[in-house]
Amino acid sequence: MSIKSVDLLFKLGNISITTQMAQNKGLVILAGAGPGDPELITLKALRYLSKANVVVVDRLVSEDLITENTRKEASIFYVGKQGRNGESTNQADINELLVKHALQNKLVVRLKGGDVSFFSNVLDELKSLTDNQIPFEIIPGVTAASGASSYAGIPLTARGYSTSVRFLTCYKPEEFTDAYWNELSNTDDTLVFYMSSDSLPVVTQKLTGNQIASDKLIAVVEQATTPFQKVSIFNLYEYAALTSEATYKSPTLVIIGRVVGLHKQFKWKSNFQGSDDYFRPLNSRADKQQPV
Repeated sequence: MSIKSVDLLFKLGNISITTQMAQNKGLVILAGAGPGDPELITLKALRYLSKANVVVVDRLVSEDLITENTRKEASIFYVGKQGRNGESTNQADINELLVKHALQNKLVVRLKGGDVSFFSNVLDELKSLTDNQIPFEIIPGVTAASGASSYAGIPLTARGYSTSVRFLTCYKPEEFTDAYWNELSNTDDTLVFYMSSDSLPVVTQKLTGNQIASDKLIAVVEQATTPFQKVSIFNLYEYAALTSEATYKSPTLVIIGRVVGLHKQFKWKSNFQGSDDYFRPLNSRADKQQPV
């Protein structure tokens, strides 16, 4: 007799979750792992991770989180991406991985660095899942802006400093119009730039060229929330002269605004003095693109 659907009961810790799933189709969990510190993952995501048959992992996810919280029998797929690095995993291959294993009636956890909904390719993955009628859940995570600002002692909004915050990426500076640069230079919002360390010379030049207030500072936070975190504070008008040959570790998050001035008073974590990478290099064996 044909059965169109089955109820599968996943007992995760002390929580029972019943999910209506199509016959021969598993469940895909799209979860944020946080910005680096393995303890910043949510309890719900951790419970799913501990039960997963398949884990599809971004580069910016702590290795400790994977090694300490996945089953020995779980298949782990590293699908790292890094800017313009040619060894980045193709998004189409990631989509295919999720669909392939879900159609084998497996519990698949797609683990992303930070939060699922901030500057990720979650839309492509959602479309692939819905096109194949695969059940899924989305679990939020601590986004890099929250993690970096908290671990740097910089509140993103604060009375008398800023009442709003903007999340941006300047991966392609040419997409910003002159009018938009002028607006960013004159707003009192805190500006947070993701994936923009390579574009920082352009960012600072455009902001200072539009007369951004001199009491607004820039914080460059490398490898936020990890043991290798490093926070560098600059005057925007002096940035170019002080950092002419600067290179930053990935990931790097940038905070611009008056709130950056609070770092000196409220920093609670010391800067890492070495030059090590917390996250595995993209060209390491496990992160090379694997056959789907």
